[in-house]
Amino acid sequence: MNIQDLLSFPLFSEELGIDLPGCSDEELFKWLLATVLLSGPVSQDIARKTYRTFQKYQLLDPLSISQAGWSHLVHPIMQEGGYLRHDGVTASNVLEICNTLQEYYQGSLSQLHESAENAQDLEFRLTSLRGIDPDAANIFLRELRPVWSKADPEPLPVVMEMAKKYKLDLTGMDRKHPDFTRIEAALIRLKRTRSKRTTR
Repeated sequence: MNIQDLLSFPLFSEELGIDLPGCSDEELFKWLLATVLLSGPVSQDIARKTYRTFQKYQLLDPLSISQAGWSHLVHPIMQEGGYLRHDGVTASNVLEICNTLQEYYQGSLSQLHESAENAQDLEFRLTSLRGIDPDAANIFLRELRPVWSKADPEPLPVVMEMAKKYKLDLTGMDRKHPDFTRIEAALIRLKRTRSKRTTR
């Protein structure tokens, strides 16, 4: 596995049809919603299916989700997505995030970014949102490194672990370059694939 092989892997946002390079608030919120689901206590398949369910019901912006309300998020959204447990908690997290964005940032993640003083403050503001822990913030910011000036999370330990396994030196690469983000995503995918094989 070399750098060129890794660059052929899709980003997680691309897999969901989310256009982050365009950097519109609509696409940014889609990615935040996907991040909440992908970092939650369900499988990646259920997380992706649940995101598609939000998409099906045209609930892809903070105002629409707030207006839909908690009960609608639990049923049909979470249930159709495949949640058997934690549906109420996840619905509460998503709803609270939407309410907070509207109250403090006019529903705009671009404004959240602009309000942050630096990369550390940006991460602090994100992890202050309900349901966004440091790992979720890392997922969200990793794919925004090339387009948000203040997005620069440290690569996860699993990325460095897999880079070492494939004898790849990432230390000299520009973390803000889109290729670095794609390599990170590819190494994470490879780790998950290996983990699935070893648990069978």
